[in-house]
Amino acid sequence: MAGITPEKAQAKLDGWLEAEDALMVNQEVSMPGGRKVTRADLGEIRKAIQFWERKVIRLNPGGGIRAMGVTPL
Repeated sequence: MAGITPEKAQAKLDGWLEAEDALMVNQEVSMPGGRKVTRADLGEIRKAIQFWERKVIRLNPGGGIRAMGVTPL
C-alpha cells in the first residue's frame, strides 16, 4: 500500500467539508408524531475536518513544522 498521498488527503478533506455543508442545511428531520431524526454528528464531522486539514498541511511541501533560526544573546 502506497500510503496517503497529498491528493488523497485533500480529497478526504473536501468530502468532509461537503458533508459539513450538507449537514448545516438540514441536520435534523421532523417525523410525523413529533419524532426527530438527527442525520449526523456535526462535532464528529468537524473533528474529521481538523484531522484531514493537519494531514494535508503535513503532506504538502512547506507544510508542517518549520525551523526558525535563533540567535543567542
